[in-house]
Amino acid sequence: MTITIYGDSYSAHCDKVRFIADHLKIPYRWIRISIEKKETQSPDFLKINPAGELPVMVLADGRKLAQSNAILLFLAEGSALIPDDALDRGLMHQWLFWEQLTHNPVVGYLRFQRFLLQKPEDQIDPTLAPRADRALATMDSHLQGRRYFVGERLSVADIALVAYTRLADEGGMSLSRWPALRAWVQRVESDLGLATALSAA
Repeated sequence: MTITIYGDSYSAHCDKVRFIADHLKIPYRWIRISIEKKETQSPDFLKINPAGELPVMVLADGRKLAQSNAILLFLAEGSALIPDDALDRGLMHQWLFWEQLTHNPVVGYLRFQRFLLQKPEDQIDPTLAPRADRALATMDSHLQGRRYFVGERLSVADIALVAYTRLADEGGMSLSRWPALRAWVQRVESDLGLATALSAA
């Protein structure tokens, strides 16, 4: 049964839903809703998601699910992207919460400010860049000697975390300082069949 995904290509939260659907070969219909044009606040969209946020998934029977990581977990149910071991599943959830609470508010938001809004540096919160550096350094440290964030194979945690991390260059955050993190990004992009978004430097 084909699902419908409402999203915007400017949002990596929306991209990661497409990544997992494509990886698992789940058929879907993509409907673009422009954040820039404030289409998420239109009366028609607010009927779909009263919170006015993307992405939103609508099942064939009309039931809806919002919040990107919730959608990822729903789509991955029963697949190899969910670890078998109970502790590994807990660790996967740990990284999903960390992505939302720590990673995205700095890495994703700094990219939004610099790349999408094209704000000059003197108009950007000066604490964002050092906080983003700390988040990326945390990831690099965790990946020392590891291929994936949890266990020995690709999981939902990797897909959630790679979405904005692979776009770090667009936010002026070169991953050349974090070789383990950079190698992981390229590994996950390859697993998902994505062309690398990283610069050659």
